[in-house]
Amino acid sequence: MRVVLAAIFLGLFGLARPFVNSSTLPGASLDIRTEDQLNTSKRISTLLTRNLQEVFGENDPARRRAAIDEIFTEDCMFYDPNKGVYRGRCEIDRIAGEIRDTHRDFRYQPIAEPEEAGNGGRVRWVESRPGEAPAHAGTDFIIARDGRIAALYLFFDKVP
Repeated sequence: MRVVLAAIFLGLFGLARPFVNSSTLPGASLDIRTEDQLNTSKRISTLLTRNLQEVFGENDPARRRAAIDEIFTEDCMFYDPNKGVYRGRCEIDRIAGEIRDTHRDFRYQPIAEPEEAGNGGRVRWVESRPGEAPAHAGTDFIIARDGRIAALYLFFDKVP
């Protein structure tokens, strides 16, 4: 009871968050993230998923470019560990198109839910033809700015 009263008192001054633990409140499920943090988290998960499916997984060049224009900043960067750094939406469009041209029937599949931290996030994925074992695996890590992807880092992983 004292913990609850202390939390209420400290909450009046915005100081309760470091001291409140959901295990101290019976039956309470306390998520101490602010609404803005929750919305940012949802946006980052959405950006990760859209990048995987609508950019690097899209065969139609017009739809791919429309998605790039919606989810990437104008001054975005893409870091490929094998080929270097690409800057700008046009370069991301070009690289995504080249990748799709080499294996148009492959599909990207997340193997875990996207994870978020601050203005960044990651999603682990595999790529394969439908019904076949994964041919490639990786992790996309993004840095978001103003609700869009400012930087995309690609890491290749061992195929599970």
